[in-house]
Amino acid sequence: MIRREFLSAVAASAAPARAAGAKVAAARCRSYGAELLPALEKMFDQLGGLGRLVKGKTVAMKVNLTGQSTVRLGYVPAELAHWTHPAVIGATAHLMARAGAHRIRILECGWSTADPLEEVVLEAGWDPQVLLSAAPRVEFENTNWLGNAKEYSRFQVPHGGHIFPGFELNHSYEDCDVFVSIAKMKEHATAGVTLAMKNLFGIAPATIYGEGAGKDDPSVLPRGGRGMFHYGHRQPSRSAPSEKDPKTPREGGYRVPRIVADLVAARPIHLSIIEGIDSMAQGEGPWIPGGRFIRPGVLVAGLNPVSTDAVCMLLMGFDPLADRGTAPFERCDSTLRLGEELGVGTRDLKRIEVLGTPIRELRFDIRRLPTASFPG
Repeated sequence: MIRREFLSAVAASAAPARAAGAKVAAARCRSYGAELLPALEKMFDQLGGLGRLVKGKTVAMKVNLTGQSTVRLGYVPAELAHWTHPAVIGATAHLMARAGAHRIRILECGWSTADPLEEVVLEAGWDPQVLLSAAPRVEFENTNWLGNAKEYSRFQVPHGGHIFPGFELNHSYEDCDVFVSIAKMKEHATAGVTLAMKNLFGIAPATIYGEGAGKDDPSVLPRGGRGMFHYGHRQPSRSAPSEKDPKTPREGGYRVPRIVADLVAARPIHLSIIEGIDSMAQGEGPWIPGGRFIRPGVLVAGLNPVSTDAVCMLLMGFDPLADRGTAPFERCDSTLRLGEELGVGTRDLKRIEVLGTPIRELRFDIRRLPTASFPG
């Protein structure tokens, strides 16, 4: 072996091993127009192609439609500030169908309602038919209640979970071969950031985990938000697993990140898509004081939610290894670390393969990025 080969072999053996599935692609994309579809397609190709993931399979896509559809950040439509944009949902569905997906389901828990998800997006001014026609066999389901099933599906948390050992969820989260989280790139008042992992906070049905959930059995219809997740002042319906230890802190910054990690471990994410073309700073929705409309102009996709969120944090100007007391986790624990502890993935950038546009060309400081005007 010549000296150069020897030194290369030594360097390779000393380098941190890449974590399984820790591939993340990033891209510049400044609009929801003509540049969106090719940007997504290129990222998916960099990750190994959609075909090997979705061909012949049922794909469930959990989108982020947080809050009531009528609540806006000033005059900015929900899809620009805090909701997943319909163009991103539609383009992803189109590319998945082209890659051979058999069926595509768009899922979200409608805000304290059992109305069809089509009605929820209609209230926001969307045309649901545009999404339904983005590919053959596209369906909506509001997973805030039992929906089109006779019973809820039980999901156990590997390694026992931090707060809950398991969850009862709508059947759509089980009746799929591939599960996708499509989120908005934002900060979060309680969890620090809301990305691929935090998006799963919204898969828990209010009929079981809502303020008005039944005490013994799920309520017939959803009533109230998931305050029990934040404050722990009650348990879910007795039909679902209760907390492991009701003596743990009853504080959102402790509970929410742990419950998110539990949910992600229980219902694994196969593909994460984070859109930060347009977004908001200083919170997850217009109800957070000081929220501002911003235009980062970035897209991220990855095969592991912890690793994808780690790259997103770096893009946003944060350290993925940060924890309580350090931005953005000033008042909460890191969801990424808690996901690591359950074996979901790695947040160590040395073990993540970052593809596409170099991070240095995309990075921004979400807390200092100038407020954008609307329309831009």
